[in-house]
Amino acid sequence: MKGKELRIVFMGTPDFAVASLKALVNGGYNVVGVITAPDKPAGRGQKLNEPAVKQYAASKGLKILQPEKLKKTDFLTELKSLKADIQIVVAFRMLPEVVWNMPRLGTFNLHGSLLPQYRGAAPLNWAIINGEKETGVTTFLLDHEIDTGKILFREKISVNENDTVGDIHDKLMGIGAQLVLKTVDSIAEGNISPLNQESIESEGGLKHAPKIFREDCKINWLKPAREIRNLIRGLSPYPTAWTELADEKGQVQTLKIFFADFAEGPELPVGNILSDGKTFLKIKATDVWLSITDLQIAGKKRMNATDFLRGFHEIEKYKAI
Repeated sequence: MKGKELRIVFMGTPDFAVASLKALVNGGYNVVGVITAPDKPAGRGQKLNEPAVKQYAASKGLKILQPEKLKKTDFLTELKSLKADIQIVVAFRMLPEVVWNMPRLGTFNLHGSLLPQYRGAAPLNWAIINGEKETGVTTFLLDHEIDTGKILFREKISVNENDTVGDIHDKLMGIGAQLVLKTVDSIAEGNISPLNQESIESEGGLKHAPKIFREDCKINWLKPAREIRNLIRGLSPYPTAWTELADEKGQVQTLKIFFADFAEGPELPVGNILSDGKTFLKIKATDVWLSITDLQIAGKKRMNATDFLRGFHEIEKYKAI
């Protein structure tokens, strides 16, 4: 049997998932239904915001389901009526067994790491934060425990010194889409050899990728500059590393930092700021300085250091805390 003959139900929500769904549609695969998150209010006006997957699926006239609860009888009945041969999950949510075990060929997930490393909600971020030199995507069969099922295929990429999580996201989005097609075709042809994750050696132990909260994003200037730089890269452009700047009177400003690089400077205490007021802005970590090149002050738009300094005078009176 060929992959394009299978009845496919696709599950996903953000842009990362759209690339895989688009590859399936453009490739002529038979997508009989798309499951995505419910619309959610966003912004000051609390206008309902449609998931990226829904927007794309609607533009292609695909059947869309947006269940609040995945165990609800009405949803399960409608899902079963689609008679899927296989289900594909990309950046969705944890599925109950009654859902992932429904198709005759099972359900597989595209995960943004080289499993078994970085199981969890934020694998791309944590790989960069931890300074990994390579990462990738994995397709695997869903099982009872999250991100632990048998591996089908993996695809590696190198992580460059200046790559942000945004760069890696965009690279893996396309690579992952092609891996989804390869996985569908291989399953249809019976040409797969699922591999237990326990059989893959993990040097140094397993690293996890839990959900990232706001406090995880705050910069600790007492850490080495490389760790801080990796944190900034691993959170750029979203959810973004941040720090607080305090002036001599104790007034505090919140500053988001999207990119920084190593820099030279005098021996000053941690958190000190160095600038010519025009072209550069440096903050002292525990060992060396970091030059902040891409940033955003609270209430303003994202800008480069030059534009920031044009409107933020006497920056050296502040200290990063």
